[in-house]
Amino acid sequence: MSARDPILLLHGQPGSARDWDRVVAALGPSADPIAINRPGWDGRSRPANLADNARAAVAALDQRGRQRATVVGHSLGGAVAAWLAVNHADRVSTLVLAAPAANRAALDWVDQLLAAPVAGTLASAAALSSVGLALATPLLRRRIARELQLDDEYLGAAARGLLTPASWRAFVTEQRALVRQVPELERRLAEIAAPTTIVTGSADRVVPLASARRLAEEIPGAELVVLERAGHLLPQRHAGLLADVIAGSRDDFTHKLCEADG
Repeated sequence: MSARDPILLLHGQPGSARDWDRVVAALGPSADPIAINRPGWDGRSRPANLADNARAAVAALDQRGRQRATVVGHSLGGAVAAWLAVNHADRVSTLVLAAPAANRAALDWVDQLLAAPVAGTLASAAALSSVGLALATPLLRRRIARELQLDDEYLGAAARGLLTPASWRAFVTEQRALVRQVPELERRLAEIAAPTTIVTGSADRVVPLASARRLAEEIPGAELVVLERAGHLLPQRHAGLLADVIAGSRDDFTHKLCEADG
């Protein structure tokens, strides 16, 4: 059997590769994580739809000379991960979807508003800049860090990103991609062959538990893990539990491969 596949980590929106820092630490030194800034979130590349995000993920594997990976996606990154599993099945060994916005049940009227041509652009810029300004205020940022159990330096970096027009463009581009492409993705979820685990929080107010339950029915053989009282920020606030799920999914798959190899 070949060496264990790497773990490709796809962040949500807004977000960055740093969203996975705690998960990477919890996975330990034996893991081979690849946390990337998705298109539009590095301050240089152009924002992209789900299909182009998936191609960027494939390119990240190619750059490292890796054929397959355990693919982990959070929120919108979950939609990208599912798209990857549908359209580039040979690159996905196992799939972990954390609080994924990967079916129509995950979207509501707010998503529709933020995807609107003019109003969506203005609302997205206003929302991101408001959060960015709040996080840029040291006293308020430290209070938020304490309440959410997040690192002050991490929130400071997030604030700087949220205040840039590049982030606003990436956000609205991805909102439009969600509304336009998630219905197409949902129609093809039954094609996913990779062993799949869906992780959701019972108190998630962004992607409701009902959508995760529905997603588990739509992906053949998918396992649903519900973290009681957990919200949407699973990689940041429940990194240890999420790392355990990732490691468990990979171990289960390795065990199945060993049995198949006889």
